[in-house]
Amino acid sequence: MNIVRIIKKAKERTAEDNRRLRGTVAEIIDNVCENGDAALKEYSDRFDGYVREELRVSRREIDEAYSKISKQELQDLKEACENIEAFARAQRESMSEVRDFSPAPGIFLGHRIIPVSSCCCYVPGGSYPLYSTALMLITPARVAGVRRIVACSPAVHGTGSIHYKTLVAMDLAGADEIYAVGGAQAIAAFAYGTEQIRPVDMIVGPGNKFVAEAKRQCYGQIGIDFIAGPSEVLVIADGQADPEVLAADLLAQCEHDPNAKGFLLATEESLANRVIEAVERELESLTTAGIARKSWEDYGEVVVVDSLKEAVDVANEYAPEHLEVNLEDPEQIIGQLENYGSLFVGGNTAEVFGDYASGTNHTLPTVRASRYTGGVWVGTFLKVCTDQRMTAEASGKIAPLVSRMARGEGLEGHAVAAEKRLR
Repeated sequence: MNIVRIIKKAKERTAEDNRRLRGTVAEIIDNVCENGDAALKEYSDRFDGYVREELRVSRREIDEAYSKISKQELQDLKEACENIEAFARAQRESMSEVRDFSPAPGIFLGHRIIPVSSCCCYVPGGSYPLYSTALMLITPARVAGVRRIVACSPAVHGTGSIHYKTLVAMDLAGADEIYAVGGAQAIAAFAYGTEQIRPVDMIVGPGNKFVAEAKRQCYGQIGIDFIAGPSEVLVIADGQADPEVLAADLLAQCEHDPNAKGFLLATEESLANRVIEAVERELESLTTAGIARKSWEDYGEVVVVDSLKEAVDVANEYAPEHLEVNLEDPEQIIGQLENYGSLFVGGNTAEVFGDYASGTNHTLPTVRASRYTGGVWVGTFLKVCTDQRMTAEASGKIAPLVSRMARGEGLEGHAVAAEKRLR
C-alpha cells in the first residue's frame, strides 16, 4: 500500500493486559449468580452511591420524568423515534419467509422469521445521558415483534434514578420493563436472573469495558449483538471538502471517549494541513475539549493518499465503525467499499445525523468487527428457522443417498434412520 505521507500519526494501541479485567468481571458475574439482588445492591452502593430497594422503575417515576422534559425535547425524541421506526419497518418488510421451496419432487423446504422472545437493551449512562441509544435499541426490537423488551441503565450517581431524558426515551420507544441497574452486574443479572429480574434471551447495547467483557463472558447463556469498543470515524475527502466541516466531524467522535479515533484520508496535503488547523481552532472553544483533545492527540490520524484506490484499500483494511465519503463524486468509490458499520455519503451527510435522527442505527461494530458484521437492526432480534416436509415417494427416493453418505462417515445409526423410510 503506497501511502504518500502520514501527516499526523496515531499512538499505537498496545495490547492491553485483560487478565485483571477478565478476573474482575468473572467475580462480579459469580457474585450476582450466587447472591442475586443483594449483589446488585452492593455494586449500586459502591459505584452509583445509592441503593434502591426496588430495581424496577415504577410508572410514577416514568411520569415524573415526563414532567421534567420540555415540549421541544419531547417532540425531538418523538421525531427521531419516528424516523428510526420507519427505517426499521422498511428493513423488516425487506425480509420474507420461504414456503414450499422444492429442490426435488416431493421435498418442500422453507424458513420462518421468528423474533426472540425477550431482550434487554443496555443504555449507557456514565459520562452523558445517552437517550438516543434507548431509541436505537428498543425501537427495532419492538418492530421485530419481541414480546418482552427490557431496558436498563445506570442511575445518575447519588440519586438512584435514571436520567429523566433517558427514562422518557425508553418509555417512548416501547420498553415493557425498565430497571435502574448498570455495569457488568446488570449484564449478569439479565443473563442469569435474580429475585427481582427475570433473565432474557438476548442483550444488546454498548457500554464500558466492564460491560463489554461481561457480554463476552455471558455469551452463550444469552445472545448478544457484538462486543463494542471505542467509537471511531474514518473520513475520505478531496479538495472540495470544507476543512471546518471535516474537523467538526472528526471531533464529534473524539469527544465520546479519550480512546475514540478520528481518521482522515485526504487526497491533497494542503487539505490535510487545513483540517489539522481547523481542529485546533475548534478545540479552543469546544466544551468537551478535555476529552476530545486527549482523543485527537493520542489517536487522531491524518494520512495523504495519492489515489482514491489507496483510500479505498485503507478504509477496507481499517473497517471503521463510521465511514464518511466527502468527495466531489462519491459514487465512483461507493461500490468498492466493503467494510464499515454505517456509510455517510457526501458533504451534506454528517455522521452525527445518523447518531440521532435520520433513521439508521448508531449501535455499530467497532475495532474492525465490520469485517464480519453490521450494526444493530431489526434483524438482530429475528431468527431465521428452517423447516421441511416430504412425501412418501420423496422420502424413499432420498433415503439411499443419505444412507450411503452416512455410512461413508461411519454413522450407522444415521443410515438406519434413513433406511427405515424405504418403501
